[in-house]
Amino acid sequence: MTSIIEKYLPNVANLGWTGDSGWWTSIIQTLYMTLWPAIFGGILGLIFGIILVVTKPKGILENKLWFSICDKLVSLFRAVPFIILLAVIAPVTKLIVGTQIGTTAAIVPLSLGVFPFYARQVQVALESVNNGKVEAAQALGATNTDIILDVYLREVRSELVRISTVTLISLVGLTAMAGAIGAGGLGNTAISYGYNRFNNDITIVATLLVLLIVIVIQLVGDFLANILNHQKR
Repeated sequence: MTSIIEKYLPNVANLGWTGDSGWWTSIIQTLYMTLWPAIFGGILGLIFGIILVVTKPKGILENKLWFSICDKLVSLFRAVPFIILLAVIAPVTKLIVGTQIGTTAAIVPLSLGVFPFYARQVQVALESVNNGKVEAAQALGATNTDIILDVYLREVRSELVRISTVTLISLVGLTAMAGAIGAGGLGNTAISYGYNRFNNDITIVATLLVLLIVIVIQLVGDFLANILNHQKR
């Protein structure tokens, strides 16, 4: 197998498996830049999505001021192209993690880049819950916290898994973009060691590895969503 790779994909073989620019290192960096922003951006997006639903007009916690602030913040961050966001918040990134480059530094812009997309998806999912169920819970004396946890989130749990899957896939794409400007990962490998040096075999293999990660995320997400959907029935 090794001899075949060395024969037909010489540049891929020369890059090696370990080391600062090795394939395994790039894969780990990509997964690292996907996992932590998914956690931070996901939590932030979930919070904003819930706030947008419960504080909207006729929501269970109607509040025009909070709704307006959160709605505009989400719209603002969603409107900024990610490549520009990377540059704009560079001082904030350095303040938080102490540097503007590298995989750890990429976590800040990646989290802020993914949260508005996820927040809107959560908002749409929660707004699909039948108002009759919310009113029934209120009639039974459920608190607002109970309604959020046991009605809204419980009713759309399989949908939340689906939108989380879509968000993770989008995040993998953003890590590739961050990698293209020096954050590391497969995006950096494809651009710096492949495209810029005319090593097409490296570019192709890096792209295939990104696609493999996306496929795994999609399969796992679909599996979990189907399980939760059957349990709900």
